[in-house]
Amino acid sequence: MELYYVSLLSLFVTIVVSTLLVLHFLHFNKKNSGQSPPPGKKGWPVIGETLEFLNNPEKFMRDRMAKYCPAIFSTNIIGEQCAVMCGAAGNKFLFSNENKLVEVWWPSNMDKVFPSSTQTTSKEETLKLRRILPNFFKPNMLERYVGTMDKVAQDHFAASWENQEHVIVYPLTKRFTFSLACRLFVSLESKEGVAELAQRFDQIAPGLFSLPLDLPGTPYRGAINAAKYIRKKILVIIQQRKIDLAEGRALDKQDDILSHMLQTCVDDKGTFMNELDIADKLLGLLVGGHDSVNSTCTSIVKYLAEQPDIYEQVYKEQMEIAKSKSPGELLNWEDLQKMKYSWNFTCEVLRVATPLQGAFRESLSDFVYNGFLIPKGWKLHWSSNTTHKSPEIFPQPQKFDPTRFEGKGPAPYTFVPFGGGPRMCPGKEFARLELLVFIHHLVKRFKFELEIPNEKITVNPMPIPVKGLPIRLHPHTF
Repeated sequence: MELYYVSLLSLFVTIVVSTLLVLHFLHFNKKNSGQSPPPGKKGWPVIGETLEFLNNPEKFMRDRMAKYCPAIFSTNIIGEQCAVMCGAAGNKFLFSNENKLVEVWWPSNMDKVFPSSTQTTSKEETLKLRRILPNFFKPNMLERYVGTMDKVAQDHFAASWENQEHVIVYPLTKRFTFSLACRLFVSLESKEGVAELAQRFDQIAPGLFSLPLDLPGTPYRGAINAAKYIRKKILVIIQQRKIDLAEGRALDKQDDILSHMLQTCVDDKGTFMNELDIADKLLGLLVGGHDSVNSTCTSIVKYLAEQPDIYEQVYKEQMEIAKSKSPGELLNWEDLQKMKYSWNFTCEVLRVATPLQGAFRESLSDFVYNGFLIPKGWKLHWSSNTTHKSPEIFPQPQKFDPTRFEGKGPAPYTFVPFGGGPRMCPGKEFARLELLVFIHHLVKRFKFELEIPNEKITVNPMPIPVKGLPIRLHPHTF
């Protein structure tokens, strides 16, 4: 009898456990039905699909959206399992879920190029920088920068463009944008000093967007060494500025970003930033403050040369402003607000030749997007190419048409050259002013023609003409 009850009890337990397991299985299947990770492939061992991604980001996106899913696909890039969210819906999801479901993420190789003096990661340093940047890009500060931008542009065109029959555009626009960044950020005006720093800066961006092989002769090692060298030079500038401020010898440099950092930037405890921390921030600003604008300036020249009707409209607008100025009078804030067609033209340049190809996030928890499971810790990528080149969003996307930006312009989350949401580039308005000042001085001086029509454009990591965009100049005669 006792054995009978034991057997009965065992059978009962088995039935209960089996039932619970079945219910759990059914619940799990229901919960995760259709929620596998997004379709895609991992590519080669270790490097995944990184080379294809870096070589041609636009083709990489287009091919995989067509093959796997137009809304989302998975890949392995920069050593990470990654989901690429596509289109306006993908942009909206990532931008609106910042610090909720996702957070900003930078590849770990950034930490070697930009090591922090405070032992924090590149991601944490970027967040710090973004907290202080709005103070430098407020409207009252930007208004002060316009005159300086105009003066730097005048000097640049007089020294490098005028009295020339031929120029190669890309190195000249790089010289202009870097000189302007040095002037506005640290009041560095010496041509020799600017040229010395520029030579090193040229090594950073290609190294950041290469395979992170820290070996002699690799682009990555070159970026690491260049950043170390620049940081030392910036420290010397900072130390001299502190002396000048203390002795009242920096009155002409009070408006640059370095002086503001030394005199106004404090942490949560009310402590001023130290020299090494300021050097870190200025290095990041100089990297981000000229490369993308340089690429866009070069593209501006290309599309003005290719579109004579559009050139004439830009020229007419700019000459109306130029004729309203008295001799020697600099451009001001109000002048730039009148450049409406020129800005629509620039927006179309930013659409077809976007310098910012996209950015990364990291998932903070498991979530489902478009029916696919995104596990916690996966990296997420948005790409401007998935909207800027979409015929559903921009009809005839290969056609260059500034009228797309008239009136209300494109729908939200479709035009994203500066990102979006809380992560919108804080320097957007600064870049707008710089680009418009460049256009003003370019078209009021010259018409021009491309010497290599249909010159090949490479992305490294921004759109760059392989021969630097050589042009023939035709000065205006008044």
